Amino acid sequence: MTQNVYDVIGIGFGPANIALAAALEERQAGFKIAFLERMKAPAWQPAMLLSGSDIQNNPLRDLVTPRNPRSRYSFTNFLHEHGRLFEYLNLGIEFPLRKEYSQYVTWVARQFDRWARYGIAVTDLRIEAKGGQDVYVLTTSDGEHLAARSIVAAPGRTPLLPPPFEDREGERLFHLTRYLPALDHYQRRHGRPRSICVIGGSQSAVELILDLSARFPDSDTINVQRGYGFALKDTSPFSDRVYFPEHVDYYFNASPSSKATIDEQLKRTNYSSADGDVIRKLYLTMYEQKLDRAERIRVLSNTRVLSIKDVENGIKLDLEEIHRHERSELHADIVILATGFRNLGPGPDQERIPPLLAPVANRLLTDDAGVLSVARDYRLRPKRSDAPIPPIFLNGLCESSHGMGDAGSFSLLALRSDLIARSLEAALANRASLLQAS
Repeated sequence: MTQNVYDVIGIGFGPANIALAAALEERQAGFKIAFLERMKAPAWQPAMLLSGSDIQNNPLRDLVTPRNPRSRYSFTNFLHEHGRLFEYLNLGIEFPLRKEYSQYVTWVARQFDRWARYGIAVTDLRIEAKGGQDVYVLTTSDGEHLAARSIVAAPGRTPLLPPPFEDREGERLFHLTRYLPALDHYQRRHGRPRSICVIGGSQSAVELILDLSARFPDSDTINVQRGYGFALKDTSPFSDRVYFPEHVDYYFNASPSSKATIDEQLKRTNYSSADGDVIRKLYLTMYEQKLDRAERIRVLSNTRVLSIKDVENGIKLDLEEIHRHERSELHADIVILATGFRNLGPGPDQERIPPLLAPVANRLLTDDAGVLSVARDYRLRPKRSDAPIPPIFLNGLCESSHGMGDAGSFSLLALRSDLIARSLEAALANRASLLQAS
């Protein structure tokens, strides 16, 4: 192969591909590697680094420890190298602060600066013949063309903006993935908001309400959610076995109907629920406001948004109480969507294929509903057996095929990266052998 062809190009350099970088280095794969990241610097959830919020994840389930407990890229070693190990242990907390874990992710990423290129987005992806074999050719946002013998795509989950919010994002309405910068932008242009509406019934929704109440104690914060109220997350150790590696095999080999049953049974481990500590804090805050006769936080449960309309100095929401069918209106300066993300699937709130892979979609195998088919090792299959494609992997987004360990969680990142690294080694060695034989 010529010098301008990479062995592996990773698209996206968030936790999933950072974990892969560590696995490839520690396996001494010897590949020519590049990771392309659209953000200008390494960061993890920069828009949601709220004071006091934690990661809801055991810190030992970091980027490397489940794969290699002796790795220098562990969260424990991060604390040690920063002189905070004993201070952290003295905190006596179950989960690390999100701010500290974000620093950990950045610390690991920075040790792979030789492979990472920031501020680079992939605008096109094609399969072309080069040097006697098919390769991927990527066009980047700066007009460069890069070739790769294999691709590992980790684009992250697409924010879900359900009706009637789709295509309506702006400075007054935004998804939580834009929370802190969007809030700062609004304040610089319009000053402090008088009323803020948070849509959703998740952990993130509770965290946003608490943060907004602290930032703007004299403003009204209104939560609108379709459920009866904030539900307690299922943290039973029996349910949390969903994040065990053996559950991935169990789930992957289950029938579609069995997967649907499992998903329904385990929904509260990750969706439409919140930890007890933040629920209690919110309820106590609201109770204290009632005592002070200054009720600034309101929760409108069993309520859906029928329509929204831009009005002078804000947004008007047309609401309906789901069971009584009573209609009302709500005016808000800002609307923040804690409405989750799209998973792979055929449903209206899902996507059949990640947008990044759309240019090569006609070469990828899908099921009868047009949903991308993902192998156990996260490799994507060719649509036709007589038209093979270079190795391509989806690092993340595979909840519908591999279970909730792929639901944006750190729990199985390390083991998933090891599986992809091993599969890459085998696939690229096999391609090299075939090329030599020809």
